[in-house]
Amino acid sequence: MSPYAAGRRRVHRSVAAVVPLAVAAALLSARSADASAPAAQAQVVRTATLEDVPLGTFSNGLLPGSVADDRGVDLGGIGSDIYPAGRKGEFWTVTDRGPNGQIKVNGSKRRTFPVPGFDPAIVRIKVTGDTVHVLRALPITTSSGKPVTGLPNQAGRDEAPYSYDARTALSYDPNGLDTEGIVRAADGSFWLVDEYGPSLVHVSARGEVLTRYVPRGLGLTGTDYPVVEALPEVLLHRKINRGFEGLAQLPGGDLVIALQSPLSLPDTDAGEASLTTRLLRFSPKRKAVTAEFAYRFDPVGVVDPGEDDTSELKISSVVAVGGDRLLVEERTDRAARLQVVRLDRKADILGGRWDDDTTSPSLEQLADPAGSGVPVLAKRLAVDLGKVAGVPGKIEGVARVDHDTLALINDNDFGMTDGTGAFDAQGRLVDSGIETKVVHVRLPRGI
Repeated sequence: MSPYAAGRRRVHRSVAAVVPLAVAAALLSARSADASAPAAQAQVVRTATLEDVPLGTFSNGLLPGSVADDRGVDLGGIGSDIYPAGRKGEFWTVTDRGPNGQIKVNGSKRRTFPVPGFDPAIVRIKVTGDTVHVLRALPITTSSGKPVTGLPNQAGRDEAPYSYDARTALSYDPNGLDTEGIVRAADGSFWLVDEYGPSLVHVSARGEVLTRYVPRGLGLTGTDYPVVEALPEVLLHRKINRGFEGLAQLPGGDLVIALQSPLSLPDTDAGEASLTTRLLRFSPKRKAVTAEFAYRFDPVGVVDPGEDDTSELKISSVVAVGGDRLLVEERTDRAARLQVVRLDRKADILGGRWDDDTTSPSLEQLADPAGSGVPVLAKRLAVDLGKVAGVPGKIEGVARVDHDTLALINDNDFGMTDGTGAFDAQGRLVDSGIETKVVHVRLPRGI
């Protein structure tokens, strides 16, 4: 039993299993394959569910007094990403910004933060049998040891934060992070990505923010940690709540960052309709972006049959699988497909006309970027997870376990739903019943 376990009544939620995958064959084979074959043969071989841990118990065990009332919420949201921890069955995960939802007031949606004292954390887990245990956790803190919180940073750029019932406005916090992807560097430190800035965040082995890298021109002030404007200015056009989400570490130590959705360039409508997002290559040694790539989604109905809203497409995870090759997860909340991509230096668009926000039409507006001379990354389907029985919805984290097995983790949103029904009359959570799951998926050879 984990030291975080408590006696709160367990609410049944679903569990994710591990699906073995023939990644190596997919990377080595240059032959095209029937897109339905990998999905038809891939299978879930293991599923485990996160143990119940009251959020107040978890948070106050890390930072005493940080959460006065958890409103009946259990630890969740650790499915923002998953990264191998070096021991069998053990992984590093990261929470997102904490419990949050939306409630419509007078026709406008308000972003709610029911547990505003929650501090995002790096969580080490172990899969044992059908249970996911919390082994340890690191609160993410500022230079002076204070919690970063998960609250939005800037009025006018980020959504305004409100209390659980959307009635009381909360304060913005320039230190706040909406943490997503995670990798661990050779020196024991961590790299995370954030949706607000969007940001790349370097965190010490103890959880202290060492540096937050943001787009040039962001003008974020008042932080209790160093902020460096080192990312392309065009990223200031990121869609709200769709900043950086995927993060991979290449064998040489370089990082690959995935922008979750197309930029809102030149406006929101263009971004909502676009199929083109961006990947960045960042050198920790040079502390700079060294390459940028155009990545093209498949049509939304291909990723998620029955869905017709292109804006539902997202990249949530990128995984290094050798050399300059990646697995890239294209998803909606219901379905996901993993694509094999190679970062071809000839496809680098960094510093060119597509990073100039006055270019018209913008990269995001091009119906056929390749036909317009944009070197879009080539990709090949590895597996359609939407066709694999037992894979839960909203998969946000993917890790490579071995040459044919992947570990997947879902984001259960802390058991929250949107709307006024998320909490009862006493302000206690009405749990969605969705559990955090780790699923192992095995992919057949010969993909």
